[in-house]
Amino acid sequence: MCSIAAIIPAYNEEKTIGSVISAVKEVDLIDYIIVISDGSNDNTALIAGLYEGVEVIELSDNIGKSKALLKAVEMTKSDILLFLDADLIGITSKHITDLLLPIICDDSDMTIGVFNNGRVITDIAQMVTPYLSGQRALKRKIIEDIAHIDITRFGIEMAITQYVSKSNIDVLEVILDNVTHVMKEEKMGIVKGFRERIKMYWDIIKFVSRKNLINIDK
Repeated sequence: MCSIAAIIPAYNEEKTIGSVISAVKEVDLIDYIIVISDGSNDNTALIAGLYEGVEVIELSDNIGKSKALLKAVEMTKSDILLFLDADLIGITSKHITDLLLPIICDDSDMTIGVFNNGRVITDIAQMVTPYLSGQRALKRKIIEDIAHIDITRFGIEMAITQYVSKSNIDVLEVILDNVTHVMKEEKMGIVKGFRERIKMYWDIIKFVSRKNLINIDK
């Protein structure tokens, strides 16, 4: 029987982390839940720690989503990994089950969750760039076979997607109806949020320009 670990990277997500964890805990298929607080300076880690059966990794410094995710992956030996963002709004146990079942049944090697009917702006963003979605389930081997994945700060989703594309790995898009997320501008204010968004896109552009550093183990 495959073991499944849900990994939730979080940076200052005290307003939404509880509802995301609650949805995950409703899914009996999941064996382990790991929340990694990436240098949060709010109550993210404290709130996550209130939930029974949730392992909380609290980092003192913000090291970026990619490195935080990989650090959490190292904490588990599970065969199937579920990645969920901590700022989701409207995520349910059904959405999570829909992401997991194709992997469990060996119908796909990775699923990517795409927002639909959440909010227009986040729906459009995901339709244009579904490969940037932080909601996905995948076989552990995919992560293990990608060398130098930690070269990116926000581009881990792109790195994984690029790898599976080059390797002819089966990927299935899963529609997540009525799901959206809190935008950076809402979390940080218009100016700071926009600055962080530009920084995120710049990190992704830098990754694309260095894509030759991604090695594929045969």
